[in-house]
Amino acid sequence: MVTLMVRPYIGEQDLEAIAHFLNDCEKIDQLDVFYSISTLRQEFTEPGSNPARDVRLWLDEANQLIGFAQMWIPLQTAESEEAEGYLWFQAHPKMRWQGLELEMMAWAEGLIAEVGRERGLPARLRMGCRETEGDRIRFFEQCGLDYVRCFLKMERDLSEPLPLMQLPEGFVLAHAQGESDAALRLELHNQSFIDHWNHHPATLEEWLHWDQNSDYRADLDLVAIFQGKGSANAPDGTYAAYARCGIDREDNAARGCLEGWINVLGTRRGFRRRGLGRAMLLAGLAKLRAEGMTVAKLGVDTENTNQAQGLYESVGFRKKVANLAYTKQVVSGECGG
Repeated sequence: MVTLMVRPYIGEQDLEAIAHFLNDCEKIDQLDVFYSISTLRQEFTEPGSNPARDVRLWLDEANQLIGFAQMWIPLQTAESEEAEGYLWFQAHPKMRWQGLELEMMAWAEGLIAEVGRERGLPARLRMGCRETEGDRIRFFEQCGLDYVRCFLKMERDLSEPLPLMQLPEGFVLAHAQGESDAALRLELHNQSFIDHWNHHPATLEEWLHWDQNSDYRADLDLVAIFQGKGSANAPDGTYAAYARCGIDREDNAARGCLEGWINVLGTRRGFRRRGLGRAMLLAGLAKLRAEGMTVAKLGVDTENTNQAQGLYESVGFRKKVANLAYTKQVVSGECGG
């Protein structure tokens, strides 16, 4: 077992060291990711987060960072059946698979078990990795995690022609209006994903926090608004579908690329099977191309019940890489003691 200095996150002064460490690891791992101080800050200040509890740093004798672990623990709601913790960790390449990861796992299991006791709920740990990360997969299995789901990262070349975007009759295309329509956009998001696997409803405070991200642009946050013949269930002005697009300029500059994201695409129940998802997807792709992006990316659950993967493939997206989800119910620190 590795014996090092372990401490919690102590604030803003840690951000630069964390970002530098993660980007040094990326030089070896080559996963096409860039970690910026601003993005880490945004994560650590998300409403409901507790980085002093949920982040741990491992340091060597020279006080240099050699390990990082972060948990995301969704807030408890009336519908919560478990206390869930999503663990992501990184070890310095020279320190990997010598015991450091076991310490991280034991810390995470202890933390989510404690949260479960506080909430009076069973505790569950969730983790993920690329399909190519064989060492992580073996480690997950060693620690008793089971594979549960596959998610694809898909890409589309924006130099290729885009199909014509046709919004169904009775809908208009608009973009986000800041705080004035944030509650409407939040409700649309939660209603669109209410029947998706392992969905956690977002709060208005969380939604506004991510709207304040330095890279967020309201003109890339598109909505389809119903203006047909309304009813009690779907009055005129209902936000029916959306495509929340984004461009991470800092990431693009660091990696020397021009990539944009369809961060989230959703259609409210009752408005599906009308072509709204396809229309919003194409509208988002056109926006990204107009901004000079050469590649569009998105993520998809391969078991999405609304055939999202087929929709994406129909407009030219292709698999880039698969990400595998693993989980285990935690009773005590079973892996690493």
